[in-house]
Amino acid sequence: MPKGIYKVPAAVNEPVKNYLPKSEERIALQKTISELRSKQLDIPMYIGGKEVRSGNKVRIAPPHDHKHTLGYFHKSDKKHIKQAIQAAMAAKKKWEALAWEHRAAIFLKAAELIAGPYRSKINAATMLSQSKSAYQAEIDAACEMTDFLRFNVQYMTEIYSEQPINSPGVWNKVEWRPLEGFIYALTPFNFTAIAGNLPSSCAMMGNVVVWKPSNTQVYSANVLMEIFNKAGVPDGVINLIYPSGPDAADVIFADKDFAGIHFTGSTEVFQSIWKNIGNNMHLYKSYPRIVGETGGKDFILIHPSADAKIASTAIVRGAFEYQGQKCSAASRVYIAKSLWKEIKEQLITDLKSIKMGGTEDFTCFFNAVIDEKSFDKLAGYIDRAKKDKKTEIIAGGNYNKTKGYFIEPTIIQTKDPMYVTMCEELFGPVLTVYVYDDNKYDETLKIIDRTSVYALTGAIIAQDRYAIEKSTKALVNAAGNFYINDKCTGAVVGQQPFGGGRGSGTNDKAGSKINLLRWVSPRTIKEVFVPPTDYRYPFLQKD
Repeated sequence: MPKGIYKVPAAVNEPVKNYLPKSEERIALQKTISELRSKQLDIPMYIGGKEVRSGNKVRIAPPHDHKHTLGYFHKSDKKHIKQAIQAAMAAKKKWEALAWEHRAAIFLKAAELIAGPYRSKINAATMLSQSKSAYQAEIDAACEMTDFLRFNVQYMTEIYSEQPINSPGVWNKVEWRPLEGFIYALTPFNFTAIAGNLPSSCAMMGNVVVWKPSNTQVYSANVLMEIFNKAGVPDGVINLIYPSGPDAADVIFADKDFAGIHFTGSTEVFQSIWKNIGNNMHLYKSYPRIVGETGGKDFILIHPSADAKIASTAIVRGAFEYQGQKCSAASRVYIAKSLWKEIKEQLITDLKSIKMGGTEDFTCFFNAVIDEKSFDKLAGYIDRAKKDKKTEIIAGGNYNKTKGYFIEPTIIQTKDPMYVTMCEELFGPVLTVYVYDDNKYDETLKIIDRTSVYALTGAIIAQDRYAIEKSTKALVNAAGNFYINDKCTGAVVGQQPFGGGRGSGTNDKAGSKINLLRWVSPRTIKEVFVPPTDYRYPFLQKD
């Protein structure tokens, strides 16, 4: 059979389209949105390549228009979870034996489908079911998902090419094996790209996957599964199911073939999962890989030397793009007193200009939060701040869920740097500002470092290079992704590998080779060409 040492196409970031009025991409996207809104989907599970329907249907609605029905998905029970595991394990032997270049070709094809014929569909599905604007959907569902697939293929080949040195007469090799068992991918609502990357990155390395998306992301997950199937992912390699979290935990973490979890979600859930796995360690064939990114309480620090307009723009974009529902979103800001008046005026002016509404209206910068549970939680924090003497709401503060789960972009100013909204993850468009005395910059650095259990993203806005260096060193453990003179969101695959430490997760850096290394188990092979025939070493000879 012919062989070759193949080079995959060089990975490049997918260009982001701007969706200007009357542009080709805007017209195509608007048409697709209308088509999807005009029908109700019946979304099945996908187990072993078969569509499975339980009859227990759950309604899907746009968060910004919750009386409109996009469709229904079929809820999974424990029987379906077991079927998905069985299907994955049945597919494992053939999939892991497939030559790596054919796995690469499948996912490179998936990337081209997303960047090309499926671009409007994946973006429209994300806009409708997760209430993302056209631009936010574009950078997420189309571009970042394409980037993950392209760059992960490149990283895969780099991993395979990493080999040990040889000595005379000896050939040393490393085989990069998939894990012995199946991977559980548990994915969030807020990024379609994360939802697609978690199962596909594991599968790319030869693993088989049971995938449970968030209920509020099933609609676009269904499109991703359609793309994977179209690209040629074999039956059973990725199995998509929709069980409750407890049901999934009961079945998956008690299975001897459980080999790892790829997770993005809350810290509370991840810690529970870790504990569950630890308690069941005696059941497994091997120690499971536990990879998780679990959110953040992300900060922006404004130094007295900062440009006020740069600072206010970074704050508005960092805090309020996608309604603050990014794990990297700015939710606490520390502003030097000498700049506060100017920045405050700019923030209030900017927020007054923000238009809020449905994603179908492309002039809306701001849309709805994901569901009623999130809405009620955020409204509760706002109401609490309105009553507290230590806080003042300087912008926003209103909310309404009559048509959709709309919460105004809200800025709270607090006199207490340890106020609850400075410490707890809210995951929504509520930003808290603490104004510090210019001469207390060093003290403020210490406050930032100790305020939160999280350590995902952070940023400093400053012109003073000494201050930038000082903050970079002082906050070395406070953020896994640190930004200088930029907002604290917007990591790009291949450019800023993403992940944090402390309570923010295992920091295995999605969008880098580091993450893929977690889904392989190396085997070292040593071959000696002319083996010794006498056990005696030369040093044994007599003088």
